[in-house]
This record gives sequence, C-alpha cells and structure tokens, in this order.
Amino acid sequence: MAASNPSETFQNPMDIARRAGNWFIAIAVVFILLGTLAIVAPLVVGLAVTVLVGWLLIVGGVTHEIGAFRSTGIGRAIWQVIVGILYVGAGLYFLTHPLIALGTLTLFLAVVLFAEGVMDVVAYFATRGAEGSGWLLVNAIVTVLLSAMIWRQWPSISIWAIGTLVGINLLFNGFSRLMLGAAARSFGHKATA
Repeated sequence: MAASNPSETFQNPMDIARRAGNWFIAIAVVFILLGTLAIVAPLVVGLAVTVLVGWLLIVGGVTHEIGAFRSTGIGRAIWQVIVGILYVGAGLYFLTHPLIALGTLTLFLAVVLFAEGVMDVVAYFATRGAEGSGWLLVNAIVTVLLSAMIWRQWPSISIWAIGTLVGINLLFNGFSRLMLGAAARSFGHKATA
C-alpha cells in the first residue's frame, strides 16, 4: 500500500528517532542518579550486588539440579548434581554472610582485572602495528594497576570497591546514553525542519 504523500513516510522514522531520543535521555537520567547514589553509598550497593550474586548462584544451582534429571548418562547426571550442590551452597553462603562474600567478590574482581590486563598486553603485541593499538597497552597498564591496587588494599577495600565501581559504570552508561539520546533528538528535529 503506497502512502499518499511521500513526506509522511519519511516523517514517521524521524518521529521514532525523536521519541527514542527522549527515552534514552530518561534512562540516562535514571542511570546517572543510580550511579551517584552508588558512589555515595558504596557499601549498600556492594551488599546488594553480593545478595544478587547469591541469588543467581542459587538459581544456577537449581538449574543444574534440574539438568541432572535430563542428562543422558549417569556420569553427566552426577556431575550436574555436584555442580548444582556447590552453586546452591555458595549462594546460601553469600546470602548468609554478605560481608565476607563482598570481600570474596572484591578479590575475584582483582583477579579478573589482572587477567584482563594480561589479555590486553597480548592483544597489543598481536596488533601493535595497527593504528590506535597503543590504547590497548594504555588500557592494559591501567587495568593491571587497578588490579594491584585492589589486591594490595584487600580486604579493607572490599567495603567500597564494588559499589564505587558499579556507580562509576552506571554514571558512564548514563552519560553515554544521554549523549546518544541528545543526538537522536537533534537528528529527529533537524530532519523534520
């Protein structure tokens, strides 16, 4: 079915771009507010992350237990049961001892950041002739330094590290969505003008 006026067809996507821009801006404001709250109260956010991880471990354990009944072989079923018990046990431990679990998550974060830094160094040497590959090395150095800082200050850093990093992540996500939303709104307004 053809549109009676070709400009109507073109205006509809611009309306969508403008509305999407408004939604991106609204979501950005929520992210920025949540990020600010997380930085102001990092212990609360760290404990919330610990509780979330605890529940995710329990759900994963139950899923493994259910998977044991659907397994084709007895060895696979036994393995699913063992893994499921470990997941549920770890999840219950996280829920009943959130401060200790927060320390565990912080130490795990240091290990993951160190591994990421090492991988970035490897990626840099694999692509060092490419334009912009120096940023991989910069990222690797910063990541390894952050990992070392967390490692050296552990366990005292556990009280604020996870919450603060979640807050910073939410702030950057909020600002990037704010810029994307503003660009979409601007595009929608310019196209209809």
